[in-house]
Amino acid sequence: MNLRRLAAAVPLVAAGALALAATPAAATPATGAPAASPGPAEGLFGTQDPTYDGVWRQSLSLVALDAAGRKLPVKAVDWLVAQQCADGSFAPYRAKPAADCGPKEQVDTNQTGAAIQAFAAIGGHRAEAEKALSWLKSAQNKDGGWGYTAGSPSDANSTSVVLGALRALGVRPADVTKGGKSAEDALLSLALKCDAKQSPGKAGSAFAFQPEKDGSLVANTDATAAAVTAGYGAGFVVAAPHEERGGSVGCETPRTAKDAARNGAVWLGGVLGENGAVTTALPGAKPKPDPGNTADTAVALAAAGMPEEAREAVGWLRSEGPAWAEKTGPAAWSQLILAAHATGADPADFVGRDLPAKLAATGPSGKTVAGTTVRAKESGENEKGEESGKKEKDDGGGSSPWWFVGVGLAAGAGIGFLLSSRNKRNSSR
Repeated sequence: MNLRRLAAAVPLVAAGALALAATPAAATPATGAPAASPGPAEGLFGTQDPTYDGVWRQSLSLVALDAAGRKLPVKAVDWLVAQQCADGSFAPYRAKPAADCGPKEQVDTNQTGAAIQAFAAIGGHRAEAEKALSWLKSAQNKDGGWGYTAGSPSDANSTSVVLGALRALGVRPADVTKGGKSAEDALLSLALKCDAKQSPGKAGSAFAFQPEKDGSLVANTDATAAAVTAGYGAGFVVAAPHEERGGSVGCETPRTAKDAARNGAVWLGGVLGENGAVTTALPGAKPKPDPGNTADTAVALAAAGMPEEAREAVGWLRSEGPAWAEKTGPAAWSQLILAAHATGADPADFVGRDLPAKLAATGPSGKTVAGTTVRAKESGENEKGEESGKKEKDDGGGSSPWWFVGVGLAAGAGIGFLLSSRNKRNSSR
């Protein structure tokens, strides 16, 4: 997700963070972190200040490269592993990872959930993933969902990121509850009713980021994209749909999170403009096409089995996405890769651009490893990917623990793209 919305909605970020995130920092060599504002660190993707999104963009970059079939920089993997706190959680960035995590680290569910999905893509980090999952379980709210930080009210985006993490580890959401409620229950509670007042002319029904102070729900495009993706059992990586399985044109009263996701997908289809872009407006700014939201929406529509609409969104991204990614950095390149992947487009030939190569160029050089190779070894296959032992049988949900069968994220690991830091007042036209 783009950093402008990240800074806008993280409650613990200083007031000046919005301006910082809206304009990416100038590229500088990785020579250490200035005292006032941490600079790029060795092994990190991108040269922008990692204070608010280091682990997020690192995780998304590793996932996107793996989804594109590219090898992963070992230094980048090591950087992510070193960022983990002893209790399993992750903060956006730790300038001194060797030190103990203190109260100023401001760990959160989004960075932790994203890191789990990255570990699933990388393979070989079962202990780190389990520790991270244990911390997430401790941060679950009584409504079954998650907020951006432990103890904060649940929101659709954070809950969706965690759902992606659970599925990446082969954990059924129904098996992770608090007060008898699961993450899917929390998502369902954030779905607007079919008769709710939503943007005129849109079918289906959206999701809210969080309830308003009066308890009402307001349609939010970014939250809807996150919830639709998670509601259909996916995470950062969505495989291109082979058949239409989206909902009807109308709106049906949802009984489950997937029912609500079906309504949300139909609503998202109506959000796309004639050019295929999602248009948003921040307070005080004119509405304009939003590449980040458009990429997230493309992934969500693909997850919902609405490939035609998803390809419309990617069609617009072909013309506007690369310029946006050049200015924004690794997370944006990753979103473009995942949107292309979800619609069956070739990320290596995206209007003549090799998106994975563009992303890799923002990361560290040196030794690389193929995540597929690591996962194959864990699942009892030889280096050619040939099975040398029996695969674990999938559970009823169709996914098995990643460290055994290497399903990774392609079988259902977010949001994409999803920080729970979205602007609650974000409007779509």
